[in-house]
Amino acid sequence: MKKIKIKTEYIKLDQFLKFAGVVSNGGEAKMLIVDGNAKVNGEIELRRGRKLRINDVVEFKDNEFVIV
Repeated sequence: MKKIKIKTEYIKLDQFLKFAGVVSNGGEAKMLIVDGNAKVNGEIELRRGRKLRINDVVEFKDNEFVIV
């Protein structure tokens, strides 16, 4: 599990996927999220604007990240 540190109160899911380097742009992130390829805290998340906060766990394409 990779730890990703944020300096703000939260980060939106689509922004996080770009920040973590698993997608190259926002359009790609949007398509993959809407298709059900992202999980937050073990549940499929379809909202690209989902706010991620410290200790949230994101699963995406065989990668697992925790927000710190």
